[in-house]
Amino acid sequence: MNNIWSQRFSALLICSTVTIFGGGLSAQAQTPPTPGKTSTTAVDLIPQPTKPAAETAAEVAQVDINPGRTTRSGSSYIGVAGNIGLGGDSALSEGGFMIISKIGLTRSISVRPSVAIEDDPVVLVPLTYDFNLRSADALDEDLAVAPYVGAGVAIETSGDADVGLLVTGGVDVPLNSNFTATAGVNAAFLDQTDVGLMIGVGYNFTGL
Repeated sequence: MNNIWSQRFSALLICSTVTIFGGGLSAQAQTPPTPGKTSTTAVDLIPQPTKPAAETAAEVAQVDINPGRTTRSGSSYIGVAGNIGLGGDSALSEGGFMIISKIGLTRSISVRPSVAIEDDPVVLVPLTYDFNLRSADALDEDLAVAPYVGAGVAIETSGDADVGLLVTGGVDVPLNSNFTATAGVNAAFLDQTDVGLMIGVGYNFTGL
């Protein structure tokens, strides 16, 4: 009899021990991490992917080019101008008529195609860097004065066609939301150095 009760007591003791320790381990495994302490869960221990350095640098270096956009010197425009020749033997060096334009590419870069129209037109295609200066007139009202400088190519379309370096510089003065006054000097290095002074007005537009 004593042997039977001894066996039953031993079995009960073993079951109780397993239940207590098993329940404790289960509760310990399900206990959430304490705030402020290092997490040891598998998800938190796996390193999160990061962008390669080259990809990050490419994104930083990316330039947003939007033809026809407004730049620091004002709106893009197309217009007409008079040309005063200052030297040389091409249409650029003769008094005449010009078709002018400014097409903004970025906030500070524009392309300004134009044509000096005479018997043998000269096509000018400069890429310019646009500044933005602010000054005040006698009435203390702000007047936007926007200089630009740049370089490109000059194409003479005569029978003896020629292509040469073009250097340009000038200023844009926005008049209102629709019009911009402009003046500039163009120097084209063709057979000779042809120089012209351009004065005109453009009609503003946005986007192409």
